[in-house]
Amino acid sequence: MTFHEQFAEDLALYALGSLSGDEERLALEKHLETCNACRRELEQLRGDMGLLSLSTLGATPPARSRTRLMDAIASEPRRMEAPQSVSQSRSWWAFAPWAVAAALAIVAGILWSADATLKRQVASLQSDMSQQQQELVQARDVVATLTAPEAQQVTLVAAKTPPLPHGKAFYLRSTGRLIFLASNLPPLPPEKIYELWLIPTSGSPVAAGLFRPDAHGGAAVLNPPLSPGLEAKTFAVTLEPATGSHEAPRGQAVIVGAGE
Repeated sequence: MTFHEQFAEDLALYALGSLSGDEERLALEKHLETCNACRRELEQLRGDMGLLSLSTLGATPPARSRTRLMDAIASEPRRMEAPQSVSQSRSWWAFAPWAVAAALAIVAGILWSADATLKRQVASLQSDMSQQQQELVQARDVVATLTAPEAQQVTLVAAKTPPLPHGKAFYLRSTGRLIFLASNLPPLPPEKIYELWLIPTSGSPVAAGLFRPDAHGGAAVLNPPLSPGLEAKTFAVTLEPATGSHEAPRGQAVIVGAGE
């Protein structure tokens, strides 16, 4: 045992205010006057005790403070080389309720931290499940529109000379669902955008979504907000200002449905 180690147990009891025996206390205090390491250790012990006294349902106290406290409590009954006076016995029992309360605070802190972690994990799983369910519903809608026997299919071809962009619309009148796929579209000019239109059998064209093609001229419009039951004569794509026209086509037609 090193010179410092022989005072380790006394330091913990001294920090708790329960170091019995004037001779041991005076010896420790004399040692503290010349030993910086033990003084720092005593300050850390007192800091740990202060943290424990303030902790109820807060974050988990440091493992080091819990170990020191438990070691000090466990060692107290064994320091009875000589019969204790009545005042010393009363000093221990005065400390016992505080020690029990501190131990309970440690356990409560551990349980609170575990509960908070579990709640965060459950919330994250619920969020992931909700997103996956939304993606699954969208995928089912796309497949249902593409494979429905009653789905109206319209092929759109270039309104001018090659290179020939083209598109295909899958429209389900009963539900208003529309899947539009395009390819070979020319790159957009500055401050322009493509807009898809549903051309009804009667009445004005209905805006069916704005879109930008990728680097290869491909694009898709999936289930824009269309009213169910709207009868479509054909579909068309126009080149519009960046914000779109919405109410009626104003720009040049790029591709239109057969028969338009």
